[in-house]
Amino acid sequence: MKSWQIVRLVAGTFILASLAMGIEGSPIFVNPWWLAFTAFVGANLLQSALTQWCMMESILRKFGVQRGC
Repeated sequence: MKSWQIVRLVAGTFILASLAMGIEGSPIFVNPWWLAFTAFVGANLLQSALTQWCMMESILRKFGVQRGC
């Protein structure tokens, strides 16, 4: 997988998991503050789209993950 694919995979997983833990009707509800994590991931996605820089992608490249187009 390329770095951009991993970033999107992890972001999607984080969003779905934090929604599941933050919405009261969910069978794995923990606390509504998990929705703040959802907002954090969304804000980071927005920031990376506007600035063309993503910290997670930079970290993945340092671990040797191939950069994609």
